[in-house]
Amino acid sequence: MTDASNTITAGGAILVRLKAVGVEYIFANSGTDFPPIIEGLAEAQAKHIDLPKALVIPHENAAMGMAHGYFLATGRAQAVMAHTNVGLANCVIGAINAATEHVPVLLFSGRTPVTEKGRLGSRTVPIGWGQEMRDQSAMVRETTKWDYELKFPEQALDVVDRAYAIASSTPKGPVYVSLPREVLCEQCPSDGIDAPSRVAPVKLGPLASDLKQAAEWLAAAKKPLIVAQRGAGSAEAFAALADLAESWGIPVVQYWAVQLAIATDHPMSVGSNPMPWLGEADVVLVLDCLAPWSPDVHKLASGCRVIQAGPDPLYSRFPVRDFAADLSLPGETTEIVLGLAEAMRPLLAKRKAACRKRRDGIAKITAGIRARVRADAEAGSQGQWMTKAWVSLCLSRAIAGLDATVLSELGCPLDPMSLDAAGSWYQEPHSGGLGWSFPTALGMQLATPERVIVATMGDGSYMFANPVACHQIAEALALPVLVLVLNNQEWGAVRQSVIGIYPDGYAARTNQVPLVSLEPTPDFTKVAEASRAWAARVDAADKLPSVLAAALEHIASKRTLALVEIRVRPA
Repeated sequence: MTDASNTITAGGAILVRLKAVGVEYIFANSGTDFPPIIEGLAEAQAKHIDLPKALVIPHENAAMGMAHGYFLATGRAQAVMAHTNVGLANCVIGAINAATEHVPVLLFSGRTPVTEKGRLGSRTVPIGWGQEMRDQSAMVRETTKWDYELKFPEQALDVVDRAYAIASSTPKGPVYVSLPREVLCEQCPSDGIDAPSRVAPVKLGPLASDLKQAAEWLAAAKKPLIVAQRGAGSAEAFAALADLAESWGIPVVQYWAVQLAIATDHPMSVGSNPMPWLGEADVVLVLDCLAPWSPDVHKLASGCRVIQAGPDPLYSRFPVRDFAADLSLPGETTEIVLGLAEAMRPLLAKRKAACRKRRDGIAKITAGIRARVRADAEAGSQGQWMTKAWVSLCLSRAIAGLDATVLSELGCPLDPMSLDAAGSWYQEPHSGGLGWSFPTALGMQLATPERVIVATMGDGSYMFANPVACHQIAEALALPVLVLVLNNQEWGAVRQSVIGIYPDGYAARTNQVPLVSLEPTPDFTKVAEASRAWAARVDAADKLPSVLAAALEHIASKRTLALVEIRVRPA
């Protein structure tokens, strides 16, 4: 640190310390609690002190989504700063999403001053009274791994170190620190303020004996199965899982996939439906799945052994989750996949013939599944409106050969797409906090400016994303995301849920299902154009490929956001 002094304000110390532990960005929406933070930023700029880059994000849901996306792209936790309890309230949905998906975020919000006079930082405006809470941290306590209210300025460095280490420990997740304005205004020692942290994150891994047991069970199985939901953990593990599945002839089901674990065209990638496989499997490896199947619909074969593997194999944060776990392998998914592949390698020689026969049989089934999926997607281009499957197929063809990532929030389904790389697919978190895809794509684009980032979503999800704020961010930060809004003018997921539970009920027989219509929806292209984005609307299926090509060309040449509103068939 340059121009060092003996003390620094606690607000400035937190900023410096965030940089020291590895935070690159602070996604912030400021308020009247921010004067010591803003003064610290200005002081650091004047004194040439290296700090994380602070970005103005005009809605906290977008700030949380961008931190989420930045982590998905880089594996590094970032910080969000919000305005007292009201800003924190807007962060709650993002905190729920991050907690469910094991995404680390350092979440801070100001605490309204508790003193009415006599201290630097005391209350100065009426909202200082109106925003006071007895327990502000309670708003996010159930969705964070750890929370604390800064009590004294000299705690600032230690609190940041502890927050970062806990957020980045297995299983990863968000943490929260409340920052009272008076404390931020006070001075704290600056010695060692930019020294490396002495608090290392905790990294868990399975016991060698448990890995050996899992390897032996899978190797001896006649009909093994892998169910993957949250990817393979890294590009290296993605390749290792593909090799393991092919070498051993093990089908991989990606049921409600949140991240891609295996290429969609891999001969062992059997799609998203576990029904044909679970009932016959004798060993199932559950690879980081919150809900690997639906117990009300899918049944395991009698005597089937289940291996639960992942950062938190039993998902202990959730009160009810009663899936079998005959063996649990805790740890980062990458290390589990690589360790399991290594443990199974010496067992293959004696089983090559049986595995080859099983692999060939599954590959034929997989080819048939892929052919039917594509035929159904092609059929979705016929009739009055196109289907989401058709949009997926067209998008897949449009980005073929590009370094691209697709995010889907009730947007483009995975099965019709051809994707073969780690990090090429993300679905909305299973917590269902809507408004996720658009800001998450912005965060990914910020982290990987050379990559094509595509955010697909339904019309309801687009409205939940606070699109005016997201478009402003995209223009201000020059983030050329491709946004696809699949507009069916309703809450399609709600309709499907109602029909699923009451297939012969009154709602199923009516032309207008109550509480699902979003008609009339706005002209979303005008929302994008208000921030000078490129925009187009597609109502005819045969026009979609050329419009997608034009949108991608705009992104490549002009480097600004492009939005395509697509009219799709109601659910």
